[in-house]
Amino acid sequence: LRMMIPNRPGGGYDLTGRAAVAVMEDTGLTKRFEVFNVTGASGTVAMARLMNEKGAEDLLMTMGLGVVGALYTNKAKAKLTDATPIARLIEESEGVAVPADSPYQSIDDLIAAWKADPGKLTVGGGSSPGGPDHLFPMELARTVGIKPAEVNYTPYDGGGDLLAALLGSKIDMATSGLGEFAEQIKKGKIRVLAVSGEKRTTGVDAPTLTEAGIDLVFINWRGILAPPGISAAKRQELIDLLTAMHATPAWQKVLKDKDWTDAFMTGDEFGAFLKEQDTMVATTLTELGLV
Repeated sequence: LRMMIPNRPGGGYDLTGRAAVAVMEDTGLTKRFEVFNVTGASGTVAMARLMNEKGAEDLLMTMGLGVVGALYTNKAKAKLTDATPIARLIEESEGVAVPADSPYQSIDDLIAAWKADPGKLTVGGGSSPGGPDHLFPMELARTVGIKPAEVNYTPYDGGGDLLAALLGSKIDMATSGLGEFAEQIKKGKIRVLAVSGEKRTTGVDAPTLTEAGIDLVFINWRGILAPPGISAAKRQELIDLLTAMHATPAWQKVLKDKDWTDAFMTGDEFGAFLKEQDTMVATTLTELGLV
């Protein structure tokens, strides 16, 4: 089997895909996987390759909310609904992070400065417009009274590039899943001001936005697709494989260690969820004037 990762090493899709493959290999559910990264246009290039490998029954691809948005903003020919839905794996909160030497000590400090001069603060995210790292700061801005069009957002191709920009103080704040920043958070190189989920993130000393008085909950998710045109029998075989992986203690340990929320969903149910997400992203991007 092959697992295609639609961004660079170190990003959320990369972490999720490699963790899933490691569990499947280590528990003997599969023989050796080939894992490879296909970068470009925030997942759109990889999605085009998935479409081009129609009927390939040995190929899987990690993806998530970011790929949904990228297909719209990059005006891709590939359609999410053309792929074969296999499984949704996880949900994850976004975080608002700043460099350790940032003048902003709390989310209140940051929001006050942001509202005073929205265009002055540079916001970085590991996804293109339409992805979670972009949609989250736009929704945050809207919630605190800033026009989304005034947000100075810079996209990076995955968490690795975003981390380098944040550590190099090329941006004032980053909005991203925190699993990609775990080591730098532990070392004190990055300070998290708030998280976007309903609950606090384990191991991160930061309030939820709701606790900080900001009425917003925002959740990212990741899952796995196969190319179009595979047989019904092979589709079920891949669903069964991911279902078996999900049931292992090793995968449950991954979820706990990375503080990912279990959001397992397969087949037609996942397909219906993808259609809902596709509509939601299209509506939001239209409201922002980006499509």
